[in-house]
Amino acid sequence: MLLVEDESEIADFVLLGLREEGYAAEHAADGVAGWARLAAEPWDVVLLDWWLPGLDGLTLLRRFRAANATTPVIFLTARDAVSDRVRGLDAGAQDYLCKPFAFEELMARVRSLTRRLDRPVAALSYGDVTLDYESQRATRAGKRLDLTAKEFALLALFLRHPDAALSRARIYEQVWDEEYDGLSNTLAVHVGELRRKLEAHGPRLLHTVRGVGYALRDRDA
Repeated sequence: MLLVEDESEIADFVLLGLREEGYAAEHAADGVAGWARLAAEPWDVVLLDWWLPGLDGLTLLRRFRAANATTPVIFLTARDAVSDRVRGLDAGAQDYLCKPFAFEELMARVRSLTRRLDRPVAALSYGDVTLDYESQRATRAGKRLDLTAKEFALLALFLRHPDAALSRARIYEQVWDEEYDGLSNTLAVHVGELRRKLEAHGPRLLHTVRGVGYALRDRDA
């Protein structure tokens, strides 16, 4: 995820929160740097300020869309007039959040966009683990995994984000489509069962990330 924001306090606050939620997040402090990062590599979501030095956010967004880029963009700006919101959305933004904003609301909007990005592909794989949507089969080392529907959905989420530390809240909200209250052990039970079934055919891949959640990776870190 890319944050283009010139106010350092806001940038630090948002970046810290995103990383604690398990998102890989990078920062550009002005419009020119933002355009360079946008043009250089793909992003899942862009968080974009309007008032930026060098190249304002609206101009940057229009240039980005003119290059046929389809990456979802959320405007984060103090410009709260209806006319400004219309201009931002018409320029190609998917969402618009006025400053000051609650981080919880920003995360809800990010999750909404990333759920749309998580549309199933034909198959997913990581190492010797494969998941096929058409047949609804998952295997490890060629051995079929007997998964429940929720375990299948969990594995699919991890396979779409290999090596990423996914927060418990993010996992729960994307798989159960409910807000995580931090008290239920439902997620831990399902992750434990999925881990057991994966480890029946190979070494551990699903690791607990202390203070965050879980990650699918070939080593503990």
